[in-house]
Amino acid sequence: MRIIAKNTLKRFWKQPEFSDSRGPLESWYEEAWKSAWTSPQAVKARYGNASICGNNRVVFNIGGNKYRLVVEMQYRAGIVWVKFVGTHTQYDCIDVETVNDH
Repeated sequence: MRIIAKNTLKRFWKQPEFSDSRGPLESWYEEAWKSAWTSPQAVKARYGNASICGNNRVVFNIGGNKYRLVVEMQYRAGIVWVKFVGTHTQYDCIDVETVNDH
């Protein structure tokens, strides 16, 4: 998969209070980059605890469920677009289906 907006991940883990997210986010990135997800079912087959949401969004639990990662999947194009990464508290304040839409 082609992953767009890796800088969103980097900006998050470079914050001192979230530096522990770097390893889990890099691991997720590497695995997603090597994947060829063609459907929500393919994502769920690998990440059983991922949440499939509207507007082609998927929510991943990161770092032992300490953080949340929201991406938009464009399955036909093979693109994963990072839309949000944050703590559970930050996640609770967003609308998964519209976060980071321009």
